[in-house]
Amino acid sequence: MSERAVRLEIGDGIGRITLCQPARGNPFDQRFCAELCEAAIDCDENPAVRAVLIRAEGKYFSVGADLKWLGRERELLPRHLKAATADLHMAVSRLARADAPVVIAVHALATGGSVSLTAMADFAIAARSASFYAAFNAIGFVSDSGGTWYLPRRVGSRKAADFVMLNEHWTAEQALGHGLLSRVVNDADLEAEAESLARKLADGPTRTYGEMKRLFLSSSEQPLEAQLELEARAIARCARTEDSWAAIQSVLAREKPGFRGQ
Repeated sequence: MSERAVRLEIGDGIGRITLCQPARGNPFDQRFCAELCEAAIDCDENPAVRAVLIRAEGKYFSVGADLKWLGRERELLPRHLKAATADLHMAVSRLARADAPVVIAVHALATGGSVSLTAMADFAIAARSASFYAAFNAIGFVSDSGGTWYLPRRVGSRKAADFVMLNEHWTAEQALGHGLLSRVVNDADLEAEAESLARKLADGPTRTYGEMKRLFLSSSEQPLEAQLELEARAIARCARTEDSWAAIQSVLAREKPGFRGQ
């Protein structure tokens, strides 16, 4: 097959990552993981990317792991999984620690690793008809893609255990109630809502967003005094940016601040 599994388009300050194998259900296989990693690095390295929007094409957001790929070579499967997750996990790490905030727009069924991607995103919007299925336990696997890190932080350790270990299937409204999602919108409004949010973020103080994302990542691991010092250093770095200084001057002049991501 020659078609790509992941497509990246950059324009107007937004890096749009699209899962683009709708005929296959946008499965996670070795090529998907490699291409997602490539897209994540491109977004992290390109200063023109001030927000990232993840979306998918087709009947499903993603069916999760490609079972045909998993069922092909038993003896080599552990090696294949280590290679694929090296790329997949690097993609998650790059997106999580990049300055650009990540928005995910889930339009249909999200299974397995795509639920973990939903939990990773800084902002998760879902169509009302979307749903979320754990799936890992059904084939004797543990969560990957950062699911064991992000799910307990988004929904709590009890609900994370329920979802993954009992192999639950949540509606969009249930996922919202448990804390997996930021908001649920009507199906017809999903694309416009996600684009609007990505646009708002792309127009904001990009480097400040990055500092805040990384502070959130460290907050549950650091003692209070260590986190306070990280905050102090981060806010000092913000103060060195052109965006921050210009915004302070604009507020003093009673003007609306504008940000250029610098």
